[in-house]
Amino acid sequence: MSLLSTLARLEAVRSGRAEPLATVRHRHLSERPMVVVPLAAAGESGAPLAVLLGTDRSAPRLHIVPQPLNRTQRFDFLARFAADLLPYLESFGGEVEQIEGSTTDPATGEKTQVLRELCTDAPQLIVPNGSAVRHLALLGRSTRFRRTAEDADPGPYPAPTRVPLLGRWLTHLTERAQVPGSSLLLPMTALLARHWATGQSHLEDQHLAAQLAWHFPHPGLTGAQTALLAETERDAHGRLTHPPAGPVTDPRFDELLLAPAITRHDTALAALAALQERPVHADHLDHDERVEQAERAERAEQARLRVDEASQQLHAVLSQALLPTWEDVWRGLDLLHALPPAAHLGERWESDRWSYTGHRDRLAAGEPPQPKQDDAVTAARKLAQREREQARLDVQEALDDPLAMAEHRLAGEAFAGTVVEVTPDYDTSGRSPKPRPLVTVRTADRPHADPGREVHRAGGSAGPASGGPSAQKAVIVESDPAGGTVTVRVLSGMGRKKEPEPGSLPEPGDRIVFTLFELTPRQSAPLPEPDDTPWTHGGPPGAADHSLTAAEEWE
Repeated sequence: MSLLSTLARLEAVRSGRAEPLATVRHRHLSERPMVVVPLAAAGESGAPLAVLLGTDRSAPRLHIVPQPLNRTQRFDFLARFAADLLPYLESFGGEVEQIEGSTTDPATGEKTQVLRELCTDAPQLIVPNGSAVRHLALLGRSTRFRRTAEDADPGPYPAPTRVPLLGRWLTHLTERAQVPGSSLLLPMTALLARHWATGQSHLEDQHLAAQLAWHFPHPGLTGAQTALLAETERDAHGRLTHPPAGPVTDPRFDELLLAPAITRHDTALAALAALQERPVHADHLDHDERVEQAERAERAEQARLRVDEASQQLHAVLSQALLPTWEDVWRGLDLLHALPPAAHLGERWESDRWSYTGHRDRLAAGEPPQPKQDDAVTAARKLAQREREQARLDVQEALDDPLAMAEHRLAGEAFAGTVVEVTPDYDTSGRSPKPRPLVTVRTADRPHADPGREVHRAGGSAGPASGGPSAQKAVIVESDPAGGTVTVRVLSGMGRKKEPEPGSLPEPGDRIVFTLFELTPRQSAPLPEPDDTPWTHGGPPGAADHSLTAAEEWE
């Protein structure tokens, strides 16, 4: 936890309301997000119980598993879930734009121009918290390897046709959620925690209703008091008015409402099955047998009505448990939409669009599901990508948001101030003199300003994204903590002429920011292809095709 976030939490305790940690929104929000609120059976994290989803706040759609331990009912639930979610995910794959790029011939090294398709938009899933992301990842892992009736060897328990495709999409989205700055799958509690600080712990912030209580405290109550009510308040039937934000359930809800509703449904279903076990044929029946058949048909119809009634009661019980969280997610979206988007959001969302387009193309090409375990090169590439994206996210957030930059200033990794003097100077060691002006900045910050340390100009010289000149690099010449000044020598970003280009240097009186970290993350070292890895890392070539971890069966 940074010093600034700690101060913000202390201020939230004092004021009784959530305090801002950002002045802009650092995550992309789709115009048509899919809100997904999953629920799992208690003690069975891999057994889905229900899911409430939709893109319309006023029209959520509920799918349930009447008996979470029943394999057939679970497959039926997953088929309905897939039929509802997949059309949304696939609807963004039709509209594309052509992006010009280049490819290198591995034999000759010659570059050729190519056109690549990039989807103009991508789907976005919003879930209540990080536990919901992990639940969807588990669903993806348990379904993407399933065999279907269309396979050559469907096995004893074939899954509905679209269920493995659902698993592949859920796996892709949950893996992409681990990339810093990605917005394809977002937990609402993490979104709110990034932009506001509450007066409670990070663990307590995982309860969405308690977190929102700091934004909307009840009249006459503080955020802490309202959050306590959100966590503990129950209605006349003993139900929490704000149940946990998925996928876990409240134990008292399980005991008082859910378990009796599931038992009623199981009993009604068993009674119907018993009546259907011994069908009676109408051929050569006497009068008494026809009467018995009619009575049996009437009892079966009544049993079907009881099954329908029990199913409706179970739907009502689960709907009452999920609707408060559904509404809380949309309230969180309302809060986030009130913030202006950050300048670099479009760049990060383009990366998400490339990720979505790539997965769409892999599915169209008929590639196999994602493996249970990545090979060494793929795992190293994923790790390098996440480290690179984290560095890029930290830099972009600092450039976009004064509060994010303030954290670096408090840590001594940047300093801001007013230019008091710009002294022309030149480097005459080469064949022609080069401009190396000295810029003196008066600042109240206390950076780690060791002489000779490299600094980078932020803000006006952050590059094309900010509309300023190219990024400028400088070195610290002198630091005077007593006088509150730092003098730097500018080394780049002034053009190629003998004199600096107009506007490339700050003027006395200008507000300026220098960072002690680079504004462009460095690329990681190239890695070999999986087939070229040594035996110590998954080789020899071809061994991965026969690896026990290249595929996974869930039968």
